[in-house]
Amino acid sequence: MADSQKLHMVMGGELEDLDGIKFRDFTKLDIVGVFPNYEEAVIAWKPKAQGTVDNAHMRYFIFNLHKLIDHTDD
Repeated sequence: MADSQKLHMVMGGELEDLDGIKFRDFTKLDIVGVFPNYEEAVIAWKPKAQGTVDNAHMRYFIFNLHKLIDHTDD
């Protein structure tokens, strides 16, 4: 399907430690938004990630939502 949406979510928060992806406090997660493609997600992710560079425990991620909801590849 050529014009199917490839949804991506950008989200960040403080990690408990640098060796894993376990957030310190779920109530303080920053959900930046959901985007229709990877390129737009990167545009939203980049300033958030760069703005928290002084805090090593703060990380922003791009999650591929379409892989969670699109079961056509099963």
